[in-house]
Amino acid sequence: MNSTHTPLLKEKVIIVTGAGAGLGLAYAKEIARQGGRVVLNDVDAASVEKALEDIRSTPGVEESGGGAVAAIAPVGDSETAELLVRTAVDTFGRLDGLVTNAGILRDRSLLKMSDEDFDAVVRVHLRGTFTCVRAAYEYFKGNNVDGRIVCIGSPTGQRGNFGQTNYAAAKAGIVGMVRTWALEMKRARVGVNAVIPVAATAMTRTVPYFSKAIEAIDEGREIPGFFRHDLGFGTAEDVAGVIAYLCSSEAEGITGQVIGVGGDRLQVWTHPEPVIEQYHDGGWTAADMLSSGGDIIRGNQQSIGEKFPELPEGLKPREENQS
Repeated sequence: MNSTHTPLLKEKVIIVTGAGAGLGLAYAKEIARQGGRVVLNDVDAASVEKALEDIRSTPGVEESGGGAVAAIAPVGDSETAELLVRTAVDTFGRLDGLVTNAGILRDRSLLKMSDEDFDAVVRVHLRGTFTCVRAAYEYFKGNNVDGRIVCIGSPTGQRGNFGQTNYAAAKAGIVGMVRTWALEMKRARVGVNAVIPVAATAMTRTVPYFSKAIEAIDEGREIPGFFRHDLGFGTAEDVAGVIAYLCSSEAEGITGQVIGVGGDRLQVWTHPEPVIEQYHDGGWTAADMLSSGGDIIRGNQQSIGEKFPELPEGLKPREENQS
């Protein structure tokens, strides 16, 4: 096992996309604190410069030998993916891992969602993950590196969410790619997993249900236990340790998995499996479906979307408490 005195990612070089702020920055900071050298990617130069300062001033980074360099470019095209790998190799001499976190939102209900809204989200999340993973894997395989890849999914990709056709499609697609890549990369000893984070982000700030948790974070207080334990909802930093672990050699043998993390909770999601199997000699005709098949489906329908329990008194948004 890893010694408590040795940084988990000592001298490992890891690309983190979408790392200018939020979850991506939290991942990059923890990787650097664990001794890793980060290629910090984002599209906004000002955010990246501030992120670099944050990483360099993070306690433990200098002592562990961690560090960071910027690579400012939008993910999606192969040129950006190749730039990120080249930046890692030219700056630090190697590449050991990749975290594909970059993403955007263009939320609209189906009839209001434009082609441009759909294409923009799919391009960054899905195509950006594809091109970056392909470039990193090419380096790993060509240089005999037991690389680690972590692709960021979402509960929306697992269960759906109103107004997020594009985002749900992209995040579900990422999980499908991870399962395929785990098969393709096995012989090269490259581990690839998806992480489903549940944490305070710009998106959750707009959801009244989480308002008391967000208030606590903003005021520097502990998040109420209901959010951390019952919902598995916490800070970006709560997710970062799992990301760092999955990028390390300690995670050898863990691949093709979908791992949920948030607050005090760690999850391993199942791969889709049938909930029931019924057989009919000669196959299922329309008449058979009318007589029994339809009832089999109706009796085993699965839930869609996130189902949150009722908030305890004292944790409800102010307007709910006043009603």
